[in-house]
Amino acid sequence: MEFRIARGELAEAVAWAARALPARPPVPVLGGLVLSAEAGRLTVSGFDFETAVRVEVDAEVTVPGRALVLGRRLLDICRVLPEGPVSCALEGPRFGVEAGGTRFGLSTLPYEEYPAPPAAPPVYGEVDAAAFAAAVAQVAVAAGRDDTLPVLTGVQLRLDGERMTLSASDRYRYAVRDLEWKPRADLSAAGKAVELLLPARRLLDTARSLARGSTVRLGLDPAETGGVVGFEGGRTRSVLRRLEGRLPGYGSLFALSGAAVAEVECAALTEAVRRVAVVAEANGPVRLDFSAAEGSLLVRAGYGDDVAAQRLPAVLDGLEEVTVAFNPAYLLDALASFAETELRMELLGPGQRVLLGGTADAEHRHLLMSVKQLV
Repeated sequence: MEFRIARGELAEAVAWAARALPARPPVPVLGGLVLSAEAGRLTVSGFDFETAVRVEVDAEVTVPGRALVLGRRLLDICRVLPEGPVSCALEGPRFGVEAGGTRFGLSTLPYEEYPAPPAAPPVYGEVDAAAFAAAVAQVAVAAGRDDTLPVLTGVQLRLDGERMTLSASDRYRYAVRDLEWKPRADLSAAGKAVELLLPARRLLDTARSLARGSTVRLGLDPAETGGVVGFEGGRTRSVLRRLEGRLPGYGSLFALSGAAVAEVECAALTEAVRRVAVVAEANGPVRLDFSAAEGSLLVRAGYGDDVAAQRLPAVLDGLEEVTVAFNPAYLLDALASFAETELRMELLGPGQRVLLGGTADAEHRHLLMSVKQLV
């Protein structure tokens, strides 16, 4: 195998494929990336039994072939290569990389021991790539990190007609985002909703890698309750293994009867929370005091002499005053997920649920549980 490729093209392809590499490979070959060169293109592939990633890039192929090389070592090499063309060649058991007078040699791994990645399922529909990446990012912040509760580490996709709903929850917060998508023509009138749960971190990486294209084609066999889901856009393809189970419903959680409604500028609140949180002790909350009479919101944190506060303009309707307090990291995650200028907050009071949403867009909602302990 021998080919020549632009340094940026190689580095980007290797970086995306390397996201499928396991942190601690159960067998040595799973720490490798497959490089396949043929007819003017290079394909870089990675697989860890949970995710399979394949990226295609243009290359001047002199001798077609295939090699399995240590993925993270190749990634490190790509990061330090000088700009310009890169020449790669398989020389017996060694894979050589040369650019700008610098040469690296990599030992190869036995390709015959590499497991076959799962085949991509048939295309089920497509969605705008940028909108999908943004939606995944908005809900993935609410997914859990505890691997002992795998259901809570996932993002749930519900496909119902021409509507896709993404949701995630770690029990303390619950994020939901709706967006339009186009199911396959013969499926659009089927009338049967499909739900699937995917690992949040893997889905986020996949959505980001496909965001550069115009559309993402989603592959799915709706008859399977387990199995895999495929995502393809441009010359990048990922196949993710589904998680078992489903998230609890959010309908009753998001119904806040009798809640007061506050409106505040999102960016200003985000900056205020970030500022005052520097004096908050470990696990200490940030308190939000809303006042209808003063038309303001007081953001504060800390105890005793170590305190910080900032007052912002805000509109409160339904109560004269209401106070809520949050874990500052959770609140900042939620605020950062909104792109709108104005934020709407439905408030029940201390220790109760609070629903965040945009004032002009009801497609994205983020539920937070306020803490009972106040500053």
